[in-house]
Parts: sequence; C-alpha cells; structure tokens
Amino acid sequence: MNKTVNINLAGTFFHIDEDAYLKLQRYLEAIKRSFTDSQGRTEIIADIEARIAELFNERVQNDRQVIRIKEVDEVISIMGQPEDYLVDDEIFEDEPQSAYERKSTVSKKLFRDTDNSYIGGVASGLGHYLGIDAVWVRLLWVLLTVGSGGTFIFIYILFWVLVPEAKTTAEKIMMTGEPVNISNIEKKIKDGFDTVSETVSDVAKNVTEAAKKVDLKKQSNSIKSSSKTFFDTIADVIMFFFKVFAKFIGIILIFVGASALIGLIICLFSLGVTDIVHIPGVDMANIVNAGNTPIWVASLLFFFAVAIPFFFLFYLGLKILITNLKSIGNIAKFTLLGLWLFSIIGLIVIGINEASEHAYTERVIEKQEIPFTASDTLKIKMGDDDLFNNRYYRNHSFKIANNDKGEKIIYSSDIRIIIKPTTDTIATISIEKSADGRNYEKAIARAKNILYGYTFENNELILNPYLSTLAKNKFSDQEIEVTLQLPEGSVVKLGDNTTHYLGHELHSNHVNKYLNITEDGVKCDDCEDDEFEINIDSPNVIIDENGIEIKSDNNTIKIDNNGIKAESEDVKLNINKNGVNVKSEN
Repeated sequence: MNKTVNINLAGTFFHIDEDAYLKLQRYLEAIKRSFTDSQGRTEIIADIEARIAELFNERVQNDRQVIRIKEVDEVISIMGQPEDYLVDDEIFEDEPQSAYERKSTVSKKLFRDTDNSYIGGVASGLGHYLGIDAVWVRLLWVLLTVGSGGTFIFIYILFWVLVPEAKTTAEKIMMTGEPVNISNIEKKIKDGFDTVSETVSDVAKNVTEAAKKVDLKKQSNSIKSSSKTFFDTIADVIMFFFKVFAKFIGIILIFVGASALIGLIICLFSLGVTDIVHIPGVDMANIVNAGNTPIWVASLLFFFAVAIPFFFLFYLGLKILITNLKSIGNIAKFTLLGLWLFSIIGLIVIGINEASEHAYTERVIEKQEIPFTASDTLKIKMGDDDLFNNRYYRNHSFKIANNDKGEKIIYSSDIRIIIKPTTDTIATISIEKSADGRNYEKAIARAKNILYGYTFENNELILNPYLSTLAKNKFSDQEIEVTLQLPEGSVVKLGDNTTHYLGHELHSNHVNKYLNITEDGVKCDDCEDDEFEINIDSPNVIIDENGIEIKSDNNTIKIDNNGIKAESEDVKLNINKNGVNVKSEN
C-alpha cells in the first residue's frame, strides 16, 4: 500500500500518491532548472504551477481523492517536457502521441481582458472569444444599449460579475485559445517583459531552422502515427455536432432570458413608479385595483416572481457557452430562491385580496312611473354618446375621464334594456344598479354610488348610453338594467342606436319596428325572420332555393331535395332515398 502526501500547489491542497509526488517533484525541479537564467522566472514557475493545479482539479471528483501517477502523466503530456519549450512538441516528437494527448486540445474560454479594458474588460474578452476586434464588440454594445433604452447596461453588469478576469498567464493564454503549456506560458511572460520585436523574430527564425532540419521521413511517420482511427474520427464528428447543438441551445437560452429581463425591467419602471410619477394611460391600473394594493408593491413582486426564473435561464445559457463561468455562489442562489418564494406567496395574497373584492354582487332598484298609456306609442332611443365616440357600438369596457369639477369618473356602457308587459294601465321604469364588493355593505354602497339618468318627453324615452361613478369606487363590474313594464296593448318602437343594448327576448330584428305588447310578451307583426344567406363570387357555384350546383369543365355536382348527383365524362353517381347508383362508361 502506497503512502500519500499532502501538498500545497498554487494555494490548493491535494492528496497525492508518494510515487506520483516524486515524479511531479522531479518534473517541477526540471522546469525550474530550465528557466534558471530566464527573465521573469518566478512568474513563469508560478503560472506553470497554477496551470498544473487547475488540471489536477479537473481530474479529481472530491477533496479526498488521491492523485496517482496516471493523473501526473496526463498533466505532463499536456504541459510538455522542459527541454521542449523553445519549439513546438510536434517537431521533435518521435513517439506517437497517446490517445489522451490527441484529445487534450485546450478550447478557447471566455475571460474579461482587463489589460485592454475601458470599464470591466467584457468587450475585449468577448472580442478574443469571438475572434473579432474589440472595437466592433464595443460599438455593437453601444448600439444595443441605445436600442434597448439602456437596459443592456444591466446585461453588461451581469457579464462583469459572472465572467472571471484573466489574471494568470495561463488564463490569458486560454482567453486567446492557445494551448496552455510551458512554451506558451514562457513566451507570454517574456512578451510582457520584453516588447522588442527582435525577440519574436529570433524565436520564429529558430523554429523555422529547426523545422528544416527535421527528416521528412520522420515527419511523415509522425503524421501517420498521430492519425486517428476511423472510430475516433466518427466519435469526434458526433461530439462536434453535439457541442454545436449545445452551443445553439445556450444562445437561445441567453436570448430568451435577456429579452425577458429587459422587458420586465421596462415594465417595472413603467408601472412601479405610478404612485410617485404620473404616467399617462396607467391610471387604469389604479382603477381596477379594487383591493388598493400599492402598485409598486405588486409590480416589484411580479418582477421578482418572473425575472428570477428568467435570470437562471440566462445564467444556464451562459454556463453552456462559457465553461469557466464563475458560480454566483450558494448564498446568492438560496437568497434568490427565498425571494422568489416570497414573491409568489405575496402575489397569491394580493390575488386573494383582489378576488375578495368581487365576492358579493348586490343590487339597488329605483322604480318610477312614466306618463304613458296603452293608446300611445312609446319611442325608445339612446342619447348621444360623445364620450365613447360611437353611437352604435356597446362597449362593455370602461373609460376614465374628468368631470366639470376635475374629479376622475369611471364611465361604462354595460347597460341592458328589457321590456315586459303589465296588466296595470300605468307604465313604469326600473333602474337596477349592481356592483361587486368585499362584503354586503361595500357592494351596496358601490351600487348606490352609480349615477344613471334618462329623460321622457312627448312619449319619447331617451336613455343615457353610459353609467358613471367616482374613481374611488373602483371598477367593480358596475352594471345597469333598465326594465320597462308597459301596459298590454301598447306599442313601442326601438331606435337604431339601441341595437347593442337590448337584452332578454329583444334582438336586432326588433329595431326600428313597431312592437306590440301582449300578455305573452313583445310581438312584432312586420319583423322578418333571420335569413341564411351565403354570397359566393364564383360563376361555377350556384346557391339558390333549388339547392347547390358546382360546375368545373365537364364535371358537375348538384345537391338538392332529391339527393346528390355527380357527373363526369366517365362516371355518373346518384345518391337518393332509393340508395346509391353508379354508372361507368367503361
């Protein structure tokens, strides 16, 4: 049984097998010797150790897992040997690469590039990740910010918080998509210390000369030995399409999440400040708010209840696209979960409170006599409807306007006209007002506060086309039902503009007709029954009292009381009460 050793590598503790530890120690000492006279030696070694620690973290499942020689060999194969750091490994590698080495290509990762930043390095990091100049990313971000009314600033802040900064040399190399090995780490650090272009030219010259000295046969063998098997190629193709599909899903999640968050932020600032700043058109929200819940409270709860799930959807999309995305932490996750649950409960309470305002529906009736006798003809029409701007359309919704005193008034055209016969010689009109409320008293009070009127002169009854009530009574399904009890034997005529106000047994055919009031109800002697009419603008289709006939070239179909007949050049079909008869010319 091998002994394990606890080591601290770049600030991270690992449990490592003794044999693996000795191999790792020899490897690190060899690296240190290779950079004895190198400029920036300390920083190079620190970044190499940080990269090794990161690779170890990718291979351990938990804090107690022991790192063995296998993991050390894998890390060394990725980092490369110390003596190979001047040129690429592939030039001098005689042995065929292992399967793991062939698959250890480092993918490009998203970091914030603070070395070339104006604010947080988000645009510069996205430029490296997308392979375009940071100037275009910054320009696009400005355009999106202006186009979204500034809400893309919120998206920028999310990227700033969630995307890690490229601090170490290894992270800066991964940001550009280059392999993180000894060669690239050393080159990156030396470029930081020495900006003279001659150094880069010398390195390129050395690499070119070394490449020329490589035996063509050895190079050919290296290519052959590194070629993948057929099944490895198939696996790589499948994995490629799977990754592309996953990235596509991530983009969709980011787009949906970001769009929803932007819309919710706009709604929050639009509705949430109605109690502080007057926004035209939003008064309607206060009128329907019968429970008197502060609009800003309801808006805030709704925002958190909907925005938090979309935030996590956006975060999931980022997680799919950015493998090194920083976690928001358990504290933030549980805080958002608690806030979401609190918002859901708050909305349920508000909903119950609002529903309770419509728990009771109560009515008050105002009944009066009108000077009308059975020998007279009563004319009924609606008054001029300047408020709703439409004389002939009954709008069940409501509108808000100011009266002469500057008070906000709710206007509604939810009015019905009902005509009933009576054996009395005196006609009566009953105005039934109804409204909803939390309890009986509140519903009755709201019903009494409904204002409605009419005028009667020279046997002509003119009804108001809308009811009204003060805005403080809220919109509580206020309705008016006008019931006319007319003596039997009298005659009534409904005006054209009453069509959409008729209720009970009255309908549009009764409009502008003389209606007789009998003991059985309203009768119309000259009313025509509703006709079924179809207009088809086609010379090949004839629809009349004889039936339906359709013609097309030499084909004919006729449907009438006798049955169905279909004829063509070759077949004749006759379906009637005697059965089905088919004749064929062939």
